[in-house]
Amino acid sequence: MTDHLSNAPSTTVSEAISSRRSLRAFLPAEVPRADIDSLLERAARAPSGTNMQPWHTYVLTGATRQRLCDETCAAFDEQSVEHTSETRYYPTTWFEPYLSRRRQVGWGLYNLLGIERGERERIRGQHRRNFRFFDAPVGLLFTIHRDLAPGSLLDYGMFLQNIMLLARECGLHTCPQAAWADYHQVARLILPISPEEVLLCGMALGQADPDAVENSLVTERAPIDEWTSFFD
Repeated sequence: MTDHLSNAPSTTVSEAISSRRSLRAFLPAEVPRADIDSLLERAARAPSGTNMQPWHTYVLTGATRQRLCDETCAAFDEQSVEHTSETRYYPTTWFEPYLSRRRQVGWGLYNLLGIERGERERIRGQHRRNFRFFDAPVGLLFTIHRDLAPGSLLDYGMFLQNIMLLARECGLHTCPQAAWADYHQVARLILPISPEEVLLCGMALGQADPDAVENSLVTERAPIDEWTSFFD
């Protein structure tokens, strides 16, 4: 089940790309602060328009991570209060081919976990694990100044990709998490996030749990001829 999953370092860019996956179960093994510092410093070599470097990262470990997880899970459980993101990540109305791709990955995960269609509480319980960073020892939250333009979001994506690929070089795994953006108000109670900052997403960082069935999920990619046009 887990032959394809490894905490061994990736030695080439191609290996890092092919082995990067959004994992949903991590081991509690500590990630040294020096490794986190090095990873982020190198990730910041990402390109950005006029070298703006529009990213800000909050690194959460130990008691602060635990408090954020506890309070966010409590807010998630309190269903009488709606929590929403300050940005829109997904389309208001889903359409093809994106709807089918979304459903495929969702039910691929749920099938591995033995969650049947209509089991709303179990689906909700799996979603709640986002707010434990899937048990990863390091949680990252990413913010951007709210007055920046969409071009800076393109730059931000390259920075995030660098983090995920460099994590593989270190033998670590990640899970980028849009879900954290919905709970920016909770995060602001714990972290010094200024009013000018928008919480974009979070990310789990740590060693993969090789025995977790959910980590055996390998998502498919559309063939190149579906999304590429060549002209001579």
